[in-house]
Amino acid sequence: MTELRKFFGRIGYEFKNEDLALEALTHSSYANEAAARGAGMKCNERLEFFGDSILGILCSEYLFKNYPDMPEGGLTKTRASVVCEDTLAVMAAEIGLGSMLRLGHGEEHNGGRSNPSIIADAFEALLAAIYIDGGRAAAEAFLYPLLIPQIKKHAGKTTDYKSLLQQFIQKEPGERVEYELTGEEGPSHNKTFYVCVKYQNNVVGRGCGKSKRSAEQEAAHDALILFGELKDEESEA
Repeated sequence: MTELRKFFGRIGYEFKNEDLALEALTHSSYANEAAARGAGMKCNERLEFFGDSILGILCSEYLFKNYPDMPEGGLTKTRASVVCEDTLAVMAAEIGLGSMLRLGHGEEHNGGRSNPSIIADAFEALLAAIYIDGGRAAAEAFLYPLLIPQIKKHAGKTTDYKSLLQQFIQKEPGERVEYELTGEEGPSHNKTFYVCVKYQNNVVGRGCGKSKRSAEQEAAHDALILFGELKDEESEA
């Protein structure tokens, strides 16, 4: 248990229920081998399921509160960049999570301790275990020091196409663009909005989205491609 105590020090949280921590660190391969020997043991898959939801809401809440001018599309894109296997694996590596995992012999020999999928799943399981053991405040205290640098890193890559289009148009003094709502469909709780952007009374871009703002961003993106200021592949990056 000495190593487990050291791990608690690294993550800045002391579990009241150490069995919960061990469950979070137990891969299914280890639990299956234990079951074959007649020893019942829980793996971390259920905790991972719960942790995925906790991570999503805490990340979304942070983005919503701290990036008030970021449109819906940017919020969604940033969250997707952070709540993903690659980023979770980076955060897991920062706390040395791989070294603490309980793996079956096969996963051990196949490099499971550095497998991004395995350590990313374990990170979500650990987050859930902390949430269950210590509540939301404990989960936030553990997660945010790891999460916020990743959010800042990926949020900087989110492009405001409306601002870029405005900057391009203003190269000609007095010129401006106008956004026009051309249609909407769907029930009130799940509408899709259609927007066009006009320059000198000509439609130069069209977009759609789940909010007027995100539809305007897409229309601006479309216009920037038309004007040669943006290539199609840039929007895929």
